[in-house]
Amino acid sequence: MKKGICILLSLFLLLFTAGCGNKDDGNGVENILQQTDGQEGQSTDYEQGGSGTEIQESSEAVSEPEQESDMETKILVVYFSATGTTKPLAEYVAEILKADLYEIVPEDPYTEEDLAYYTNGRADQEQNDSSARPAISGGVENMEEYDTIFLGYPIWHGQAPRIISTFLESYDFSEKTIIPFCTSHSSGIGSSADNLHSLCSDSTEWLEGKRFAGETSRGTIEEWLRDTGLSK
Repeated sequence: MKKGICILLSLFLLLFTAGCGNKDDGNGVENILQQTDGQEGQSTDYEQGGSGTEIQESSEAVSEPEQESDMETKILVVYFSATGTTKPLAEYVAEILKADLYEIVPEDPYTEEDLAYYTNGRADQEQNDSSARPAISGGVENMEEYDTIFLGYPIWHGQAPRIISTFLESYDFSEKTIIPFCTSHSSGIGSSADNLHSLCSDSTEWLEGKRFAGETSRGTIEEWLRDTGLSK
């Protein structure tokens, strides 16, 4: 009898232990599932956070203001100086205004014989022919960048050399400002500027020019530029 009771108690203990073990296993599985779900949730949040950062950076990149363009007036000083008289004045203008400098160089350079007055030489013939257009060697590649052009030349027989006409007809000066200046021993700028103005577009602003004697000082040029309002 006792032996039977012992057997029954043993069986009861075995069944009770097995039941507790199964309950713990179930909790273990649930814990693992909960941990896995939590990790997946964290991973998803991180990826979304990363995507949000990328979108924000892209928006900031698009909304960045563009660099301000250079609004300063860009000036070009152009000159023709067959004998070297006009050259230093043009260089003064460029230095004072910190402007670019361009020399009109004839494709066929002038000789002393060409420039001899009243000999029916080359210069005389060109000045007597309003349609003459001496060729220029090279050119200004970026003329569209300039707003204001100072144009210097000597006076030949009361007019600008015909090569200046060649220069003006080689570019579009629409909406630009041209300020002429000339050198001569006695003649003023006279009608030379008006005749040159007629070669440009109607929208070209042609300011009043000025005549200078040879060997004009830098100070005189500086004073003139102050009068134009382009130099302080």
